[in-house]
Amino acid sequence: MDLLNISKTRYTTKAYDPSKKIPQEQFEHLLEILRLTPSSINIQPWHFFIAENQVAKERIAKALVGKYAYNAPKVLDSSHTILFCTKADITEEHLENLLAQDDVSGRFKDATAKQGQKDSRTGYVDYYRNEKGDIQRWAENQTFIALGQILLAAGIEHIDATPIGGFDEDLLTEELQLTKKGLIPSVLLTLGYRSETDFNAKLPKSRLKKEDVFTKL
Repeated sequence: MDLLNISKTRYTTKAYDPSKKIPQEQFEHLLEILRLTPSSINIQPWHFFIAENQVAKERIAKALVGKYAYNAPKVLDSSHTILFCTKADITEEHLENLLAQDDVSGRFKDATAKQGQKDSRTGYVDYYRNEKGDIQRWAENQTFIALGQILLAAGIEHIDATPIGGFDEDLLTEELQLTKKGLIPSVLLTLGYRSETDFNAKLPKSRLKKEDVFTKL
């Protein structure tokens, strides 16, 4: 496996072949990689909605209308689509759930270590909520780490992918009752196999030059 070569050859798919489906075992493998995504203080402020049948994909496509209509075929023709959502706030309930899972996973040698983890995590959350005043932005940044992780994983698995930020957030929020769940929609990801008509597959990759993006101190 050559990650540099994968980075050079993967691209954003613009058209999918609706007749091709990702094998279920392989898709579950991708989901496990997604679940294991790292995040700041292991906060995991996300929830993922999986659309793997046509009815589910049509629900997502309800938010791809008007100026976003060009994205609808990507969802409808994909093998699977994932909606990445971010918690609107980091609640005490979420923090307790994280701590309980840490405990079950055997991360604490004693009660002092457990309390230290609780205090540290709470301190960071309070900082971003009260001092920085941008806890939702901080949380959503973690969600985009998850997007990057699965994009690379899809490339390794020879699965085509498209991150989609163009959708009607209000329509999607209403369709999936996200406000009641304490979630905001962050980004869509379609997965599957490219169509022969995908123009982007034949275009050369374009990135800024090294000197434009790296500064050695």
